[in-house]
Amino acid sequence: MRRIILSTESGADLPRDLAEKYDVQVVPMHIIMDGEDYLDGELPVRDIYDYYERTKKIPSTTSTNAHEYEEFFTNIREKFPDCIIVHIGYTSKASSSFQNAVIAAEEFEDIYLIDALNVTGGLAAIVLYAANVLEEEPDIKPEQLVEKIKAIVPNSRLSFIPGSLEFLKAGGRVSNMASLIGTLLKIKPCIELKDGKLMSTKKYRGKMSGATEKLFHDYVKEFNIDRKQLYFIYSIGLDEQIKQRMEEVAKEEGFDNIRWIQAGGMISTHSGPGGFGVAGLEQ
Repeated sequence: MRRIILSTESGADLPRDLAEKYDVQVVPMHIIMDGEDYLDGELPVRDIYDYYERTKKIPSTTSTNAHEYEEFFTNIREKFPDCIIVHIGYTSKASSSFQNAVIAAEEFEDIYLIDALNVTGGLAAIVLYAANVLEEEPDIKPEQLVEKIKAIVPNSRLSFIPGSLEFLKAGGRVSNMASLIGTLLKIKPCIELKDGKLMSTKKYRGKMSGATEKLFHDYVKEFNIDRKQLYFIYSIGLDEQIKQRMEEVAKEEGFDNIRWIQAGGMISTHSGPGGFGVAGLEQ
């Protein structure tokens, strides 16, 4: 039986220990800072924020290009000879990375591509779902696995509050960002994935501590999230007391397993320091 190998982009913010546990292969996206091109995952997130403090400029990001994907897929095949690759990609609605993977995959056989229509913890939730399926059903056929993953894609729910609206505005990834202009200093917007697009949905007022609880209560009220696994996403700078409180609130709501995911360079460049998010799979 040929082995199935999962792959994804660095924008999934997949924790390193879980990537190693399940042999998930991660291809880096790019961060452009002061004219230099850095690979996401190799540039400390703190450097991004320090750069902004020094220059008041926000780095830009770029997708993984087709040539890089060719090298990536080739390296996977060298590492795992005769494997079948199932690539679960960053939403095509906010990056050209997935389309570049499609172009590169034309040069290979037995590569399946799935547009997760999600980012950070929402994408990680899908990848880890696939990893768990493989662990429980090691002899599953690739077509069956792909079918299961595609079925779960619409059930991955991500909501987050960015730490800095200046970063969010500069990133230009939120489709209805214009609706926030004029109230940038007064609100904390909730950003969600709608059909693969980042959209501002709700607006919270007050301190971050109160906004995070309101976000979470709205989240569990709107979505019937599987209580077996929940993902909290944070960017560097989120108050530790908020993190502790959110764990308490999640346990009160009956979540058995809570995993914190730190936003990497790609996501942090768009959300800024001190952001908070929640992701999970609807039942």
